[in-house]
Amino acid sequence: MITALIIQQFAVQSQTKKIELKDIWASRTFSPELVHGMNPLQDGKTYSVIEDGGLNVYSFESGDLVSKLIEAKDLALENTEKSISLRSYIFNHDESKVLIPTETESIYRHSTRSFFYVYDLKSKKLEPLSENGKQQLATFSPDGTQVAFARENNIFIRDLINQTEKQITFDGKTNEIINGTTDWVYEEEFGFTQAFFWSGDSKKIAFYRFDESAVKEFQMTYYNGLYPEQYKYKYPKAGEDNSIVSIHIWDSNLDKTLKMNVGEESDIYLPRISWTQNPNILSIQRLNRHQNHFEILFADANLGDTKLIYEEKSPYYIDITDNLTFLPDGKHFIISSEKDGYNHLYLYDLQGKLVKQLTRGNWDVTQLYGFSPKYKKVYFQSAQDSPLERNIYTVDLKGKTEKISILSGQNSATFSSDYSFFINTNSNINTPYYITVNNSRGKELRILKDNARLKEKMADYQFGKFSFFTINDPEITLPDGKQISLNCWQLLPPDFDPSKKYPVLVYVYGGPGSQTVNNSWGGANHLWFQMLAQKGIIIVSVDNRGTGSRGELFKKMTYKELGKYETEDLITTARYLASLKYVDENKIGVFGWSYGGYMSSLAITKGAEDYSAAIAVAPVTNWRYYDNIYTERYMQKPEENNEGYDQNSPINHVDKLKGNYLLIHGSGDDNVHYQNTMEMINALVDADKHFELMIYPNRNHGIHGGNTRMHLYEMMTDFLERSLLK
Repeated sequence: MITALIIQQFAVQSQTKKIELKDIWASRTFSPELVHGMNPLQDGKTYSVIEDGGLNVYSFESGDLVSKLIEAKDLALENTEKSISLRSYIFNHDESKVLIPTETESIYRHSTRSFFYVYDLKSKKLEPLSENGKQQLATFSPDGTQVAFARENNIFIRDLINQTEKQITFDGKTNEIINGTTDWVYEEEFGFTQAFFWSGDSKKIAFYRFDESAVKEFQMTYYNGLYPEQYKYKYPKAGEDNSIVSIHIWDSNLDKTLKMNVGEESDIYLPRISWTQNPNILSIQRLNRHQNHFEILFADANLGDTKLIYEEKSPYYIDITDNLTFLPDGKHFIISSEKDGYNHLYLYDLQGKLVKQLTRGNWDVTQLYGFSPKYKKVYFQSAQDSPLERNIYTVDLKGKTEKISILSGQNSATFSSDYSFFINTNSNINTPYYITVNNSRGKELRILKDNARLKEKMADYQFGKFSFFTINDPEITLPDGKQISLNCWQLLPPDFDPSKKYPVLVYVYGGPGSQTVNNSWGGANHLWFQMLAQKGIIIVSVDNRGTGSRGELFKKMTYKELGKYETEDLITTARYLASLKYVDENKIGVFGWSYGGYMSSLAITKGAEDYSAAIAVAPVTNWRYYDNIYTERYMQKPEENNEGYDQNSPINHVDKLKGNYLLIHGSGDDNVHYQNTMEMINALVDADKHFELMIYPNRNHGIHGGNTRMHLYEMMTDFLERSLLK
């Protein structure tokens, strides 16, 4: 009886645990289990994963351990007591060698440099790739005999047979010439850093050359000692000059480099290059400065001549994706396009003739995984069931589709090399990752991770349930006049009482093509929202007009007017919430980061009658201060659209501010410059408006490192408690 009572009391206590910030940012109590370093192998039957400091191989079908490919003891360095750590790896084509990066340091958001090692799986020998400094982007040649890499803005090749290192470009210079990797703005806005690519026969390397000499420099101060350090890098703001970009091909047989002809106009973008199945034909994507005229050129690697194969124009802009696949038959390619109003897949021949539109309907393809010659099917992810959902589909070359994911929510797939199996990662807004092995038809074969322990902890800590709803208002329309609804989610306090009045925090991002309202596990921010809900705050998020997965018109209607419709939708959201009996209409706050910080700043100014508090982290405050590829895609150049830039800059609306405003920025933000916050402060002071400010020295756009995240969220929590709960 006493034992039963103790158990009962313990159960009650365990159900009343409250989430604390240290659980999220210090002890990582709620971190989900994932599969780390998973790589499908060439045989189509097995995959490798990083485990216990080594590399193990498992069968897709049975789950049995096939081999211990690398053990931690194999990574000891010769003649030393040191060994390297295996955190990521790259196989050569026949999987006889592995590249292992170590001592990796970040440069910008995507770019890094490392000391790479080559591990020979047969001889068990571990050797440094180069003794001449850290390397970037080390990549095996297809035949596995060479490794190309970038260092100090030039390209080098390591011959693994002769153990020699050869330099193939020589004019690289910091802040002037870049070979083989990208400038800052290409990295950030076109989302890639590797800018060299081996041909299929291992005889040529196609590469980018950036001449950024004419690009204006941005200067940041780092506070690291008695005299702060000044850091300069090339950052082209809206309307300013870009790098002049050219494409070159180095031929190993001739040891010569040939420039490809991409046209006379240099004020353009070349957002992607890739080899076709023919090792002498390189595809080059070309985009005009307005980013509304897209072309694919085929370049003759031996002559440098190019011909136009594919062309697309838009009254708005054209998004660049990785959804281009050249089929093994050497005669066709698959590409995605929004030209029918939604993002769909199209089959073309190599002369540029449309063979077939493979997918169609009022929904978007969200990712192209690839093509299986074995099954003669294309594998893709889409929002076909709902903009909130992601599922995995196949389509054959006649247009017949089949859904192969089973669970609702967010599904993403990693396929075996022959597409006979895939690892599916599923989650929904209330359930962490459920990772399974499935066969080619989608049948679940076994579970890799179910996060059962995390689910138990969530029950102990009184996690609330997110729920979805929509906002309908006659003012929410598309340019064609069609009325539409806004997708939202809400999180109520665990002890919610509809007879009481609650404050609300609206979480927003809102940028073009983005989504915060989807049926997927939300990570650390959602954990923070759970904590705030336990304190008595209702949390809501809304996907305004301009966000993604609802077709081209919904996404692109903000063209040339960023901030206008998004702010209108935030105000509509606040007014809808204020109409609910259980909402305190005088305590509606808003929180956002980056584009979301821009939106929260507009909400507390243009929406001052509806929002009483706002947190803006690393906000854009005027699009004139942001980079040109992103900004001009949606706004054109400032001189072409002065009104669009000025009307929806929160700097120009500070006189309307009434509520509590917390402004936060990292002084080392290379992306959304600290300048944005400095100019916002000037405007606020000139308007005699009171606000709160926190600057994190040297921190970048992510504002992290050491105890920074903990401090940041403590400060934001305190602000919300003072603004919404008192």
